[in-house]
Amino acid sequence: MATARPRSEAGPTPMMAQYLALKAEAPDCLLFYRMGDFFELFFEDAKAAAQCLDIALTARGEHEGAPIPMCGVPIHAAESYLARLIRAGHRVAIAEQTESPAEAKKRGHKSVVNRAIVRVVTAGTLTEEALLDSRTANWLAAVAKSGERYGIAAADVSTGRFELTSVPPASLDAELARLSAAEIVSPEPLPGAQERRAGFDSLAAERRLKDRFGVATLDGFGHFDRAALCAAGGLLAYLDEVAREALPFLRPPVALSAGDHMMIDAATRESLELTQSVSGTRAGSLLACIDRTVTGAGARLLSADLGAPLLDRLLIEQRLDLVAHFERDSGEREAIRRQLRALPDIGRALGRLAAGRGGPRDLGQLRDGLAEARRLHDRLARIDNPPPLLAALLPALTGHGELVDLLGRALVPSPPIDTAQGGYIAEGFDPALDGLRTTSGEGRRAIAALEARYREQTGISALKIRHNAVLGYHIEVPARHADRLMAADSGFTHRQTLAGVVRFNAPDLHEQALRVTQAGAHALAAEAAHFDELTGAALARAEAIAASADALARLDAASALAERAVEGGWCRPRFVDDGRFEVEAGRHPVVEEALKASGGRFVANDCHLTEDSRLWLVTGPNMGGKSTFLRQNALIAILAQSGAFVPAAAATLGLVDRLFSRVGASDNLARGRSTFMVEMVETAAILAQATDRSLVILDEVGRGTSTYDGLAIAWAVVEAIHDKSRCRCLFATHYHELTRLAERLDALSLHHVRAREWKGDLVLLHEVTGGPADRSYGIAVAKLAGMPPDVLARARSVLARLEAGRSATGGIAAGLDDLPLFAVALQEDDEVRPDPVHAALGEIEPDTLSPREALELVYRLKRLQAEDER
Repeated sequence: MATARPRSEAGPTPMMAQYLALKAEAPDCLLFYRMGDFFELFFEDAKAAAQCLDIALTARGEHEGAPIPMCGVPIHAAESYLARLIRAGHRVAIAEQTESPAEAKKRGHKSVVNRAIVRVVTAGTLTEEALLDSRTANWLAAVAKSGERYGIAAADVSTGRFELTSVPPASLDAELARLSAAEIVSPEPLPGAQERRAGFDSLAAERRLKDRFGVATLDGFGHFDRAALCAAGGLLAYLDEVAREALPFLRPPVALSAGDHMMIDAATRESLELTQSVSGTRAGSLLACIDRTVTGAGARLLSADLGAPLLDRLLIEQRLDLVAHFERDSGEREAIRRQLRALPDIGRALGRLAAGRGGPRDLGQLRDGLAEARRLHDRLARIDNPPPLLAALLPALTGHGELVDLLGRALVPSPPIDTAQGGYIAEGFDPALDGLRTTSGEGRRAIAALEARYREQTGISALKIRHNAVLGYHIEVPARHADRLMAADSGFTHRQTLAGVVRFNAPDLHEQALRVTQAGAHALAAEAAHFDELTGAALARAEAIAASADALARLDAASALAERAVEGGWCRPRFVDDGRFEVEAGRHPVVEEALKASGGRFVANDCHLTEDSRLWLVTGPNMGGKSTFLRQNALIAILAQSGAFVPAAAATLGLVDRLFSRVGASDNLARGRSTFMVEMVETAAILAQATDRSLVILDEVGRGTSTYDGLAIAWAVVEAIHDKSRCRCLFATHYHELTRLAERLDALSLHHVRAREWKGDLVLLHEVTGGPADRSYGIAVAKLAGMPPDVLARARSVLARLEAGRSATGGIAAGLDDLPLFAVALQEDDEVRPDPVHAALGEIEPDTLSPREALELVYRLKRLQAEDER
C-alpha cells in the first residue's frame, strides 16, 4: 500500500498556494493576507514586519521541509501598523477576502476563500487620516526625460492636486526639492526614485488624460510638452498599479512653468531651513516660525507658498493686498480665524471618498465644512471694496446648498468613521429604514425580556444572553450552574463549553434572534445603499468642493500671515522693476523669535544692494552675525515673493528669479564628497546658473583648503560674480585680502559686523556697518570658547610674527606668491615656547586676590618679563 507523502513534499497547502500566488503579484511589497480578523504575514515578510513593528514572530506548518515564519496584526489596528511600516520605507500589498466563508463552501467543503490584492499602500498614495500629517502635503512624483527636458508629474492623491511641468536638467534638482515628494517613480535611475518602466508614453498619456477628464483636447488645462506628458503617463500607470480598482481622486492637471516661481535648489532650502531645521524637524524652521494657520489645509498651502515664491508681480501684490486687509482689521481677522478653526479638512475628506476609502464621518465633514464656508461667504460679502483676491475667492464658498441640505437631512449629527456598525443615517430620512430599526429594536427588547424570564425560570441570577459573530445570540451561564440547563426537559440546547462558562440555545431565543438579525442585516444594507447614494452626490460636485477647500485654505494662510505680521511688527514689501534690494532694519525671523523667548533682543540691520553696490563683501569675527545677516535677507526675499509681510521696517525689492545660498559646511560622505568638495560643487552650480536677477549669499568660500588655495578661489569667485553673473550678492569672508578688490570692482561695497575688545574680552555688537573690519578677532573668539590660556598666549605670539612677516614682504594680496610667513613665525628657534607673562595672566582670578597677593603678583610678573627678555 502506498504511503502518503508529507505535506512539505506533496506541495503547499491550498491556502499557502494562494498566498504564494498573491505574493508573486507584488514581490517588492510586504503582503497583508486577510485571515478572519487579522492580516497575516509569512516567510521573509513576517521577519521584516516583526522586526519593524516589534511584534512576536511565530511559525505555522511547514513549507519545503522548514517551518513557515508568521506574524499578524489585528484588522481594527491595521492603520497604526501600516503607518510604521510606511515610515520605515516599506510598501504593503493588501490582500482582502473577496467572498465569505459560506460562499466558499458552496464550491466545496475544503475550498479556500478567494482573496485578491485590492490595494498597494505606498508613501505617496496615502489617503487615510491616521497615516498622513494634516499640515504637510503628500506628493507622489513621476519623472521622465524626453529630448533635452525632464517632465515632472506630481499628484497629492489625498486632495486631488495634480501638476505637470518640464524643466532643463539643471533645474530638475530644484523642482524636486520644491515638491519634497514622499515617493518618486522614474523609468531611469534617479537618486531616491523607484525604477518603473510602464506607462511613460506621451501619446498614450495624452489619450488617458482626455478620457479621464472627458475632454477632446488638453488645451483648456494649459500647454504640456512631450516630457510632461511622458511623466503624466508614468504617474497614471503607477496609480493604476497600486490603487487597483479604486482609482484616487485627481483634479484636472495644472500646467506649471519654471518661470512661474523663484528657483531654489535643495542645498539652498536646506541651508536656509525653510520647512525643516538641520535636525530634520519642523521646529526651528522658517515655516514653523511664521505658521499661524488654524487648519491643516491652510498649513499645507502656506508651506507650498514658501516653497515656490512667485515671479508674477501682479499675483504677489494680490496676495499682499489680502494679507494687508486682514492686518488692518484685527476684529474681522479674529472672527474669520475663529470660524476657520472649527472647519474640518474637506479636501482630504473628499479625497478619501473618491478613492473608496471614505466613511460616514467624511460625508459629515463635507456637510459641516461646506455649511461653514457659506457662513464665511456671507460675512466676507459685506466688505466694501474687497481686495481683488478676496472677491475672486468668494464665489467658491457658495453653491453647495442642495448637497448640504441633503447631507444635513440624511446624516446623524456625529457620524461614525466607518459603515460597519450602521447608525449613521438620521431617523426620518428613510421610513422603511426606520421600520427595520423599529423591528430590530423591538426584537432586542424582547430578548432582554427573555433574559429576565430565563433567570426567573432557572433561578440562575448570573444567566446572560450574549452575542458574538460566530454563535450569534446565545445563553451563557457559569459552569457550576450548567447542570440545571443540561436536563433533557429544560428546553435548552447545549452549544459550547468553555473554561468557566457553558453556552446554550433555546427555541424562543432563536426565533427572536432571527427577527433581530434579519432586520439588522436589512437595515445595514439600506444604510450602505444610502451611503453610496450620498457619496455619489458629493462626488458629482467634486471639482466645486475642491475649489471651496482651496479658497478656505487661502483665507487661512492670508489671515495667518496677517496675524504673524501684527505679532512681529512686520512691514509690507514694495516691489520695483529694477534690481534693487533695499531693506531697512531687517531681522532674521527665526533667530529673533528664539532670542525673544529667552529674553534677548535682536539687532536689526540695513541692506542696500543697488546697481552701484550689488556685491557686498562682509567681514568681521566669527559669531559676530555675518551668517545671520546673509540668511535674513534671503528669507526676506522668499517671504516677500510668497506674498507675506517681512520682518523689517521697510523693504523695496526687485524680483529674485533664483536664490542661492552657500552658508555652512557639511560632508556628503555617502556620495564620496568631503566638506570642501560639497562647497565647491555648490559654488560651481551658483556660478553656472545665477543671472542678473538672482540673489546669492555666500559665506566663507574657500575656507576648506590651504590659505593660498582658499584665498585664490574666493578671489576668483568674487570676480566672476561681479563681472559675469552680475547678480545681487552678499559675500561673507575672513580673507581680509579680498577687500583690496574694491579698488577695481566698481560694484563691490565693503561692510563688516562690528565688534570691540573691552578689558581683554570680545564684545560682539551684531551691527553691520560700512568699511572693512580692522581684524578678525579670531583669538578673542577662541577665548570665548574656552581655549586654554597657554594656547591663547602662544597664538598671540605667532600671530604677531605672521603679521610682521606679511608686512615685511608686502602681504598675500600683493601677488599671491609663496611667501615665507611661517618661516618668519618660527625663525626665533625650533622650539615653540609659550609667553610666560601671558600664561601667568591667564591663570589669575582677580576677584580672589587680597591686596598683599596682588602686590606679590606684580613683582612676579616683572621677574617673568625680565627672564623672558634674557
